[in-house]
Amino acid sequence: MTMTQGDMLRDVPPGRLRPLNQTETKSALADLKQMAAAEPAIAALLAGESALRDFVVAVLALSPHLRETANLEPSLLVAAIEKPLTPRIETLVKQARNAWRPVDGEEQSPSESEVMSRLRVAKRRASFLAALADLARIHDGRTTTRWLSELAEASISAAIDHLLLSSHEAGKISVADTAVPSQNSGLIVLGMGKLGAKELNYSSDIDLVVFFDEMAGIVPNPEDAIDIFPRLMRRLVRILQERTADGYVFRTDLRLRPDPGSTPLAIPVDAAMIYYEGRGQNWERAAFIKARPVGGDIAAGQAFIRDLVPFVFRKYLDYAAIADIHSIKRQIHAHKGHGAIAVKGHNVKLGRGGIREIEFFVQTQQLIAGGRMPALRSRATEETLAELTKANWIDAETRDELATAYWFLRDVEHRIQMVRDEQTHLLPETDAELRRIAFMLGFADLPAFSEALVSTLKAVERRYARLFEQETKLSSETGNLVFTGQGDDPDTLETLRRLGFERPSDIANVIRTWHYGRYRATQSVEARERLTELTPELLRVFGESKRADKALLRFDSFISGLPAGIQLFSLLGTNPALLSLIVNIMSSAPRLAEIIAAKPHVFDGMLDPSLMAELPTRDYLAERLKSFLAPARHYEETLDLLRIFASEQRFLIGIRLLTGAIGGTMAARAFTYLADLIVEAALDAVLQEIRAAHGEYPGGRVAVVGMGKLGSFELSAGSDIDIILLYDYDDAAAESSGPKPLDATRYFTRITQRLIAALSAPTAEGVLYEVDMRLRPSGNKGPVATRINSFEKYQREEAWTWEHMALSRARLICGDEEFSLDAERIIGEILSSTRDVAKIAKDVREMRGLIDQEKPPESIWDLKLIPGGLIDIEFIAQYLRLIAPARGVGIDANGLSTAEALKLLGGSLMDRNDLDICLEALHLYTEVSQLIRLCIDGTFDPKNTPSGLIELVCRAGDCPDIRTLEAELKRLSKAVRKIFQATVGN
Repeated sequence: MTMTQGDMLRDVPPGRLRPLNQTETKSALADLKQMAAAEPAIAALLAGESALRDFVVAVLALSPHLRETANLEPSLLVAAIEKPLTPRIETLVKQARNAWRPVDGEEQSPSESEVMSRLRVAKRRASFLAALADLARIHDGRTTTRWLSELAEASISAAIDHLLLSSHEAGKISVADTAVPSQNSGLIVLGMGKLGAKELNYSSDIDLVVFFDEMAGIVPNPEDAIDIFPRLMRRLVRILQERTADGYVFRTDLRLRPDPGSTPLAIPVDAAMIYYEGRGQNWERAAFIKARPVGGDIAAGQAFIRDLVPFVFRKYLDYAAIADIHSIKRQIHAHKGHGAIAVKGHNVKLGRGGIREIEFFVQTQQLIAGGRMPALRSRATEETLAELTKANWIDAETRDELATAYWFLRDVEHRIQMVRDEQTHLLPETDAELRRIAFMLGFADLPAFSEALVSTLKAVERRYARLFEQETKLSSETGNLVFTGQGDDPDTLETLRRLGFERPSDIANVIRTWHYGRYRATQSVEARERLTELTPELLRVFGESKRADKALLRFDSFISGLPAGIQLFSLLGTNPALLSLIVNIMSSAPRLAEIIAAKPHVFDGMLDPSLMAELPTRDYLAERLKSFLAPARHYEETLDLLRIFASEQRFLIGIRLLTGAIGGTMAARAFTYLADLIVEAALDAVLQEIRAAHGEYPGGRVAVVGMGKLGSFELSAGSDIDIILLYDYDDAAAESSGPKPLDATRYFTRITQRLIAALSAPTAEGVLYEVDMRLRPSGNKGPVATRINSFEKYQREEAWTWEHMALSRARLICGDEEFSLDAERIIGEILSSTRDVAKIAKDVREMRGLIDQEKPPESIWDLKLIPGGLIDIEFIAQYLRLIAPARGVGIDANGLSTAEALKLLGGSLMDRNDLDICLEALHLYTEVSQLIRLCIDGTFDPKNTPSGLIELVCRAGDCPDIRTLEAELKRLSKAVRKIFQATVGN
């Protein structure tokens, strides 16, 4: 897209943006007309036809966030229309920087709440104007990220000056000069990542690391510094990220400090240096490439970074660190190499071909050579690409291709975030929402945008893959590997030990077993030849995994069950990504390894090149199930095919989760979609069988209600399913019409019993699902099938509070369509009844107390049962659903996930900060628990868990190590328990 000449919005060329649709356009125009009543400039704009008018209407139609800001402060839109944008943004950044100072004519410093308000107003205004300038292409991505970074830096500096000055005025510290409190304070605030590189995105959070010099002289007793500065940092986080009526400034993350699980928010400089010199890790070296002082004592910050140079940039070419850096990339990145790149739902930051790959491309080469080439130590991505070209590390074509891709993807990222001011990098999953992003980027239609995006992602992925292929070649000399004869070759044992195996003799014995053709997969000469060629690379890759011996033994168990091996060994030899994936499974996910050892056919699905590109949506699974069941000729064959399909698809959903192609929330939904479709297919097969034997029942209709986690789209790998079968029939009918007629009770009971057996009876192909029907009326004492009028009567007159809580997660998943709508209506009416709020709160408290008493959590990793864990959050959502009518909130939250229900109900019934904490905790619990349930059976104990799984769990929790993640779980669960008690009472 060409840039707009000039600095005024009126210079925007015709057709710069187009609105999403007529509905959004009408809504935007209606809002503008309302603003025009008080603002003549907007009235004048609307009165005529102009490119500026079209642009403003399109912006407000495309971005609900920008429309909301304009409605809140129409004068801001007027300023944008009438005045140059750059000087106004510059003024707002200065206002943010001076937010800590008294206003003209006043001597007293502003209060903390006043500083918070000033910063929020400046942020809101500056980001609104920056968005307009970016969308109009007055500013490109480079300028936008610079302004956003300068705004963040100004806000941090102002907050730090305020904190130091207020502590000085309170007598806790003594600053050298109250006009410049930060100067010579010894308080170092480093901006990391995109803030350090001045590349902040539109809705970015900011990563800070804080150090202090206790000997700087501002703390009367240096020993008090370790209490004073961390307390100030807690206030800093509050100033910047707490949501108030004015919004927030920046979400703030302090977790990149040394060992964040056990250290305070601010760390003494000397302790930090000792840590980095002795225990600093490669991921921390990569993080500090972009570090830059952004607040506090800038001179001290610059000195600290200078002292850290030998840690970040080693003197000698550092190839040894590359495997480690690449493993960080694997932890956060969907597995590369499996065919096409997705557009819908693609993560433009962390996904294949995304922004992070370009950053890693640059950073890995900086780590290798930055020690000897100071010119490569630059922070900004594009600048470093240029320096790498000057140093002949990359050619000009690579530089230009990656720089163009980088700013294109940053523009896409900004548009995603401008829609609703959300810190997300995921492209929408619907055509309508994708079109919104395409139009915001100035594309004429969705296909043109998709083509440009896919082309860019593929170009980045290709460059990134080439880089790591070269690094592999530099260190591929494996050493002596001889597996002939009966005895062990001493040099081979030494090579195996060096590769990472603790029991080299046992491993040598396993490989001799392969060479001797003792398994079906290695009986053919061709298969053994392929495996012999593959063995050095196989051992190298397995050796890099933690607990390499166990991982290789699981692989041995896998190939021992294969009917043939030549295809697999050939594929592994030519497809490093597939080999990495197998190692990942064997080293991190014992449960998945056991599944493929027991059922090798599930592995076939991994060979599908589109596996990682295709999201496991309901439509995707339904289409595959339909074609998979097509050959079935009779009932038993249908049940076997259902079992094969379910085990394969559960495994493939698990693989996507394991590799990061999807997150825990999407995996939960995919496992649930799969269960829905399996139950529906099983019910269809059962009804056919029953009708063949017993005929139709006059007016007979059935529907299956999904309860619990099935109802709320939250199934995980290995979940059982809670269902209720409802039915109805014509009262005039006495029995069914077939050769062996049955009365109504026996007819519908037989359907239910056959359905349970179809799902849970073990066959040669295993079990589909364990089925739990205890949530039906009267539980295990009641009939297995329930007539709809009995169900309604029971729920209205006899059901306990906990049964209504369970009902709030009910979702009709299959059966007669009209009957399902009736059942939905009845459930909706029951849940919409006005209840005694105090009684509901008392019942919820008692039930939670009973669970605490009868099922105490085993550890902090028992995410379901811990105080402030999943049950607390689910109970909050269910409680809100039951009390909503009494509070005058008529929101229909049926058939939703817990997160969706919380967002809908919490918006009206909870404090916004409490709601955000619950949603943050729920997201973390879901991501971590989905992965744990996928990879192991039983309780997760970090001390006895494959370290590969620990890395994956840390990735899922977005934490650098397990201690940090544990600290995060403790923080959030403590906060959630307080919110639970505040919501339903102590």
